[in-house]
Amino acid sequence: MKKAIVITGFILLLSLIAEAQRPVRPGEKDPQITGMTPMMAKVDGNDTILVQNLRPVLVFAWQTRPDRKTRRLIKNVKKAYPYARLASMKLHAYNEKLKAAKTDRERKRLMRKAEKELKKEYGDDLKKLTFTQGHILLKLIDRETGETSYELVEELRGKFTAFFWQSFAKIFGFNLKRDYDPDGEDRKIEQIVQLIENGQL
Repeated sequence: MKKAIVITGFILLLSLIAEAQRPVRPGEKDPQITGMTPMMAKVDGNDTILVQNLRPVLVFAWQTRPDRKTRRLIKNVKKAYPYARLASMKLHAYNEKLKAAKTDRERKRLMRKAEKELKKEYGDDLKKLTFTQGHILLKLIDRETGETSYELVEELRGKFTAFFWQSFAKIFGFNLKRDYDPDGEDRKIEQIVQLIENGQL
């Protein structure tokens, strides 16, 4: 109990230091000039209690002593996750352009142009991903876009192309149709992503 109180007090102290060091916002008085740092407080009887909102800290059982397999998974997810986020942003941007296309011919031209741009910009980096990182990337693309890799290929390139890549992926043990399962098979990946998003990894 004492340890928990000490840790909470230490976190509170760090948050106050960070607040005191943040830049002054437009229209706000500089606390260093007035000699005071504005804080929220609650009066309880004769006591004035400091009120400070802290960001939640995620804690999972495996964090205390991650084994070698978990450490490798963390490394792989950290490598693949930025590309999944990028895929989501790019997909949104390209979807807007495709909606504006008036004909199928213009749509196909836009898709060829997009594919060429992506290969030029990210092709070399993606080729450096390991087999496992590529597998995780496919899962995370489903997480970020809400669509499996198969659905994305089918939507953007047609059924035949999607069927071809699904057949090709199965040779290597991938299934482009498989949904991301944050509560089941992909639970630990989901927890690692949550830690990354929360700034803890």
